[in-house]
Amino acid sequence: MGVMNETHHHLSVCTAEAARVTRGVTPEQLAEPSGCTGWTVRELADHLVLYTAHGLEHRALRTPLPDELVARAFTAETDWSERYAAQLDRALAAWAKPEAWEGDIDFGGGSAMPAREVVDMLVAEAALHGWDLARATDQDFTLPEDTAAYLLGVVERYAEMYREYEGFAAPIPAEDGATTLDRALAASGRKP
Repeated sequence: MGVMNETHHHLSVCTAEAARVTRGVTPEQLAEPSGCTGWTVRELADHLVLYTAHGLEHRALRTPLPDELVARAFTAETDWSERYAAQLDRALAAWAKPEAWEGDIDFGGGSAMPAREVVDMLVAEAALHGWDLARATDQDFTLPEDTAAYLLGVVERYAEMYREYEGFAAPIPAEDGATTLDRALAASGRKP
């Protein structure tokens, strides 16, 4: 499996699991605390939708996120989880094109990263925030072993950068016998 196909596979697995979790979120849970400092379940879910679906597609197309999307309360729409799943399909289709993987992606302000690295970070975004949402709403979040191992590698590669921007807390020691997913969560500062 080539790099593009392998990464796209893991991205598809993580986003599918995140979409499954969103379908299990009840309207009553949206106002509850999420476990992510300062965010309610609604704010976490809106962040997940914005960056793992819309952001994912816009990165592939090399277009900025419109202000309207950044400001949108996705969870205010009753069918938000179905819209999220449909947007994920569009985003994954955009990344299925080989040209999406070429070159760098501009983040503005003179900051750019290779497309492959951006996709790796979006794998982590979908998996980690998908797990956060699952935990906040009393659901499970599971990944097959190969995808959990891929996620662990991504977390280990980018952990220090995420910590600089307060995206990750300090790592937590993984318990003896921890699963690969639990080790990835612990490395990102989450308590599995």
